[in-house]
Amino acid sequence: MFFLHYFCSMVLITTVREGESIDKALKKCKKKFDKTRILKEFREKQQYIKPSEGRRNEILRARYRERMRLKKEE
Repeated sequence: MFFLHYFCSMVLITTVREGESIDKALKKCKKKFDKTRILKEFREKQQYIKPSEGRRNEILRARYRERMRLKKEE
């Protein structure tokens, strides 16, 4: 029920030009959907994450990104 309510409150409008194929319009719509990160927000809100866990996850992600950046520089 939350899923339906959450998505009904957020509207994505995709304009389709005359003569544009359905596939291209769908691709445009999917790209907009991914860009707005609606699904990511929904998944994050499905369960509660303690603030300390959130900070810990951010630190771990930062360490991983730093390691990858250093590896790339070598």
